[in-house]
Amino acid sequence: MDNKTISAEVRTKLKKSGSKEIRNQGRIPAVIYGHKEPLSISVDEKEFTMKFEKISENTIITLNVGKDTRHVLVKDFQDDIISSRIQHIDFFEIEAGKTLKTMVPLHVEGNSIGVKEGGLLEVRLHELEIECLPKDIPHNIVIDVTELNSGEAIHVGDVKVPDTIKVLNSSEQTVVSVTHLKETTASEDADAEEEVEETEE
Repeated sequence: MDNKTISAEVRTKLKKSGSKEIRNQGRIPAVIYGHKEPLSISVDEKEFTMKFEKISENTIITLNVGKDTRHVLVKDFQDDIISSRIQHIDFFEIEAGKTLKTMVPLHVEGNSIGVKEGGLLEVRLHELEIECLPKDIPHNIVIDVTELNSGEAIHVGDVKVPDTIKVLNSSEQTVVSVTHLKETTASEDADAEEEVEETEE
């Protein structure tokens, strides 16, 4: 389980002008929602950016709001397209002892047999939706492709996870596969021929 701590302050100015003022002060407007009443807060932009280089739904954050402590997940955020600065964050408060649904990244490792023989490794799924207790949220789930031959695939049903975790994706969904290089080339050639025919028409 990945867990980080960050300080926060309660927001009193909730209008659009108030949010702009907060951003000008180097802070990010945010809201905590969940099993309690929604709470409007702000977090320091530099501290949040430094600690959360990669925002993930499976990172449990301990928010210190004055004397109060909240354990939350980042459920959504808005960023500015031009500056890439985060404009607003939605935090979801979790309850100890109560299961929750979240996304966990998949980490593919190993050099497969099929790739060594000239095949192409295709990663079809980059994260799994799971349900578990907050304490059981994994940092990631490792997919070992070492024994994967050309023409073979690993499906969600093949992924090994602890008994404390329930995977919500379809068991038939493909996670990763090794494609024959000849099949890939033939498919690309067919696509190219279709594009030529459409151009001639």
